[in-house]
Amino acid sequence: MFRNTQAFSGFSVNDLEKAKQFYRQVLELEVVEDSSMGLLTLHLAGGAKVLIYPKPNHTPATFTILNFPVIDINQAVAELKSRGVIFESYDYEHFKTDADNIFRGGGPLIAWFTDPAGNILSVLETEAA
Repeated sequence: MFRNTQAFSGFSVNDLEKAKQFYRQVLELEVVEDSSMGLLTLHLAGGAKVLIYPKPNHTPATFTILNFPVIDINQAVAELKSRGVIFESYDYEHFKTDADNIFRGGGPLIAWFTDPAGNILSVLETEAA
């Protein structure tokens, strides 16, 4: 039924202006603003689009809403930290991030951070980012 539709995802934020600045300036994504509707659209590589909309009673997602594949996670984390991004640290019995805030416990190397609205994003190392 939806095989040929151009589906897209979306998420809410509590401050559209802060979101626009973060996604455009810090993450260097193409951000298109629709001021008549009060929405932002992220244009991602490969043609994917993600809608960002304001929500007065926004609650941050407690799961990863966007994953950014990178070839070198150490370099990506260092670059984002130099831009003021603060990475999450996890310390559970079988799930711990290291001193660089990178999970190296199996599967792809991954590090999580949040946008200004508290939504969780990640960078994860892949061979072909």
